Amino acid sequence: MPEPRLLIGPLLRRVVGTRATVWVETSGSAVVTVRTADGATGSAPTFSAYDHHYALVVVEGLTPDHATSYEVLVDDELVWPVARDGFPPSVIRTRAADDRDQPVSLIFGSCRETTQHNTTRKLPPDALDAYARRLMAAPDPDDLPDLLVLLGDQVYADVTSPTVRRLLKRRRRRPKDAPADQVVSFDEYTKLYLESWRDPEIRWLLSTVPNVMIFDDHEVIDDWNTSKSWRADMRQQAWWAERIRSGLASYWVYQHLGNLAPDEIAADPLYAKVVAAGDATDVLREFGERVDREADEAHDTERWRAVQYQWSYALDLGRTRLVMLDNRCSRVLEPGGRSMLPAGEWSWFLDRAHGVYDHLVIGASLPWLLPPGIHHVEAWNEKLADSGRPWVAGLAEKLRRALDLEHWAAFRRSFDALGALFVRLGSGVPATAGDRVGAGPAYPAPASISVLSGDVHHSYVARARFDDPAVRTPVHQLTCSPIHNQVPAAMRPLMKLGWSAGPAAATRALARSAGVRRPTVRWKKLAGPYFGNAVSTLRHRGREAEVLIEGTTSDGHLREVARQQLSSAK
Repeated sequence: MPEPRLLIGPLLRRVVGTRATVWVETSGSAVVTVRTADGATGSAPTFSAYDHHYALVVVEGLTPDHATSYEVLVDDELVWPVARDGFPPSVIRTRAADDRDQPVSLIFGSCRETTQHNTTRKLPPDALDAYARRLMAAPDPDDLPDLLVLLGDQVYADVTSPTVRRLLKRRRRRPKDAPADQVVSFDEYTKLYLESWRDPEIRWLLSTVPNVMIFDDHEVIDDWNTSKSWRADMRQQAWWAERIRSGLASYWVYQHLGNLAPDEIAADPLYAKVVAAGDATDVLREFGERVDREADEAHDTERWRAVQYQWSYALDLGRTRLVMLDNRCSRVLEPGGRSMLPAGEWSWFLDRAHGVYDHLVIGASLPWLLPPGIHHVEAWNEKLADSGRPWVAGLAEKLRRALDLEHWAAFRRSFDALGALFVRLGSGVPATAGDRVGAGPAYPAPASISVLSGDVHHSYVARARFDDPAVRTPVHQLTCSPIHNQVPAAMRPLMKLGWSAGPAAATRALARSAGVRRPTVRWKKLAGPYFGNAVSTLRHRGREAEVLIEGTTSDGHLREVARQQLSSAK
C-alpha cells in the first residue's frame, strides 16, 4: 500500500483569533498535522467518503497580529511546502487581539471556469491567477488581504474540460441517460476540484489567503431551482437524483465545511456524524438527498426551522460584518410566494444584520441590483408566471428558463424585503421582531452597506437611492464576474442597454402593464459595466469604504478598471 500523499490543498479557510482551519484532501487514510514556524500546531485524522479522504485541521496557539509560515505533514511525512515549485512560503496571518481599529481588506469575485490550460475555449487570462502572481512577486504578509470571498461557480458541473470529458467517456457505470459531458457522481465531482484547485498559482493563493465560499447554479446545473416546475421536470430525469445528492454532498465537503469557524465546526451535527463514521459515504448520500427534499418544505416555516440545513453563515472582521446568503438551495418556489430565503433563514439573517459595526457586507451569488432594463423584465416575467391563466403562466415559465430570469428581481418579495432592511439599518432605527418594527434595540447606522455578487459575467458598481430621507448609510451593489469566463459578445450590447434610460423606461412600462409595482428603491450605475475577467477589492479603514475593480491584460497582469469611494470618514 503506497504512503498517503497530498492531493488537494492545503486551503487556509478561516483565521479566528489565535486559531486557524486548514483543509486538505489526501490519497489515503492518515493523520494530518499543520505546524507553524513559531510553534503553533494542530492535527486531525482524515475522514473518508466515497473512497476519498479529507481532513480539516484546527491550528491552535497562533500569535495575535503576526504572520508565520507553516508546513503540512501527512503521517509525519512533510508534504507542504513543495520545495521545487519555487513559490514563497505559505503563511497564516492573524489580526490583532483587539482589531476594532484595524483596516479590513476583502478580495471577491465569482465564476471561475477551470484552469486556463484545460478550458475548451480561448478565454482571457484568469484574474485570480494574475492576482496570485502579483502577491507572489512581493510576498509581504502585511499586504495580504484578510479574506478571499468566492461568490459562486467555483466549479462547473455542467461545463467540463476536455480532460474531464475524456474521463467521463471511459466510465462504464453511469446513470441512464446521464449527460455525456457533465459530472453526475461524487467521484466525478472530485475531479473538478482536483483540476481547478491544483493549478499551481491558485493552490498557493488558497494556502495563504483565508477564503470563504458560497455556491451558485453551476456547482449543480444551470438554472438550479429556478422554479417549482423546473424541480418537478428535473426529477423525471433518471440521473438527476445522483447528481443533486452528489453536488450537495461534495459542496459540503470541499467548500462549506471550511466556511465554518472552529466553534461552529465542533457544533455541526453533520460533521460529528461524518468523523464518527468509518466510511461516511452513506451519511453524505443521505444528507444530499435530505437537503434537496427539504427545499420542498421551504415555504413551511415551522418545518424548515425543525429540519433545514443552513448554508448561509456570518462572520466579523474588526468592525466589518460579512453575511453570506444562500441564493440557490433553500429558495421558496411556490408561485405567488417566491422568496430567496425561507422565513426561518430570513429571521436568522435579520438577527445577523442588526448589530454594532461600521460596515455591513452581504455576500450573495446573485446581484440584488441588476441593470434596470433587465430588472423590470424579470419582475414582469415573475408576475406573468403567477398568472391564473395556465397558458400565460406556461409561456412565462419557458421565458424564465430560456433567459435565466431568476435573480432578486424575479423574487420580488425578497427584493423589497432586502431594501426595507437597508432602510431600517441605514436610518439607525430599532431592530424588528417578525414584522413588528421597534421590538429590538436601536443600533447606530453603519458607515456603509455593500452587496457583493457575481453570476452575470460583467462587473459594475451601483448606488441605491431610497425615498426615505432618514437613510444616512450609502448602499451599493458591487458585482464582480467573471474571474475566468466570458459573456457572449452578442449579449454585451443588451447588457449595456439595460443601464440606459430609454430601454429602462420601456421595460418599466412593460412591467407596469402587467401590474408590477414600482420598485421601492432606485439605483444608478457609478462604474462599469466591464466585461473582461476581473477580481475586486473592498477596503474598509475606519468608517471609510472603497472598492477597486481590476481586470486582466492580454499578458496576464491586472490593471485598474474602476475605483469608487463608497463612504467617507465622516
